[in-house]
Amino acid sequence: QVQLVESGGGLVQAGGSLRLSCAASGRTFSNYAMSWFRQAPGKEREFVAAISFSGGSTHYADSVKGRFTISRDSAKNTVYLQMNNLKPEDTAVYYCAADGLRSLGSSREYEYDYWGQGTQVTVSS
Repeated sequence: QVQLVESGGGLVQAGGSLRLSCAASGRTFSNYAMSWFRQAPGKEREFVAAISFSGGSTHYADSVKGRFTISRDSAKNTVYLQMNNLKPEDTAVYYCAADGLRSLGSSREYEYDYWGQGTQVTVSS
């Protein structure tokens, strides 16, 4: 079992920044590829960013590329999502997820083994 707890969400003006954290406990954190997803009101959950279990590879949804950065700190068992130049359309509940099978997570939700409870990000215009 892996427990994931997100934090760092909040209300920010357009153009602002937030850093989300996802703290993992349980099994060895470094064995898991980690990703962030988000779900806006009335929409399906969508992939945001992924980082490999080693931290050496990342990939991003086109909508956030160049604005968001995913990283991980194995010593702290934490994955981060630095979000810059936020836009109102980034408003959503953000979830972290862990994949114990692949070296780098994909955009397919069903491939993930564990999910956090989510943290709300609201961007005002």
